[in-house]
Amino acid sequence: MAEVSYINASRFYPGNPIPAVNDLNLDVGDGEFMVLVGPSGSGKSTALRMLAGLEDIDTGEVRIGGRDVSNKPPKDRDIAMVFQNYALYPHMTVAENMGFALKLKGVPRQQRDERVRTAAKLLDLERFLDRKPKALSGGQRQRVAMGRAIVREPAVFLMDEPLSNLDAKLRVETRANIAALQARLGTTTIYVTHDQIEAMTMGHRVAVLEDGLLQQCDTPRMLYDHPENAFVAGFIGSPAMNLKTVPLADGGARLGELTVPLPRRVLDAAARANLSEVTLGVRPESFTLVTDRGLALHIDLAEELGADAYVYGTATLASGKEQFVVRVDGRNVPQMGEVIRLAVQPEEAHVFHPEAGTRLGK
Repeated sequence: MAEVSYINASRFYPGNPIPAVNDLNLDVGDGEFMVLVGPSGSGKSTALRMLAGLEDIDTGEVRIGGRDVSNKPPKDRDIAMVFQNYALYPHMTVAENMGFALKLKGVPRQQRDERVRTAAKLLDLERFLDRKPKALSGGQRQRVAMGRAIVREPAVFLMDEPLSNLDAKLRVETRANIAALQARLGTTTIYVTHDQIEAMTMGHRVAVLEDGLLQQCDTPRMLYDHPENAFVAGFIGSPAMNLKTVPLADGGARLGELTVPLPRRVLDAAARANLSEVTLGVRPESFTLVTDRGLALHIDLAEELGADAYVYGTATLASGKEQFVVRVDGRNVPQMGEVIRLAVQPEEAHVFHPEAGTRLGK
């Protein structure tokens, strides 16, 4: 049993009345891969360090396997942590680095070596066991750090931005390896990243934080299709969702010359809130090109990516000129300076309160 629970957990730093983590309630199931994601300063790393015992918990508690560990030292929490900077001992070999924590715990040499070899086989590190860290690539060092965590056989893995120091290609490869390894081991894992693509591709569920507050926790698909507020809508997805404050019109929302039809439940929610305008969210792929009577977009930049392309442009709304990004067919890309007309797939439009940011009509 290795469930993890944050129960009204908060962390205050001296001199700052605003909590770094504010009344966090989050349950992580046994064997689940949970990702904490958010911009810098959102509290995600602090939340992880609170669970690890590296930060105090000022109010509330954290539990591992149903046991309150809020006041336990890190060594008594049955966790293993993988850091951003690997934290390997340069004078030790790979094998010695991986087995060092077991040596400190007094695990017999034969058993220690067996665990190291098993982890090395899982991570394709067997031929590197006698090397020092300086003779390894960044990706190999990160696998050694993973191996050091695996040999401890903890109840919970904690990973704090472990791929930040890798180049783009290696990040993609390594995140796939980590996800596959976690699925194979079945160990409860909490993973912190600021990269929402990492979060979406790795996590069973993703918890989105902003300013110390949990905004939404759900599967990657639900976060993408049904964001609960404008912050989650704008943070999840690359390129980001187009979010514009627009006036309400008869039966919909007015986007320049285009009226986007809205469901009755959304219009009723806006009426109950006495709103004359809403924040309309449209993802880049939710636009379609039309020949007339659409939103006129002046193309400022086109990015060709092969099968797909993205165009960035300017349109005139009631509030003035606004920037949009639109996904188009990579084999028929509008060029800079052209004007295209767009319609919105109404079933894919998202509508939020213009001030509170909450989803309307959910």
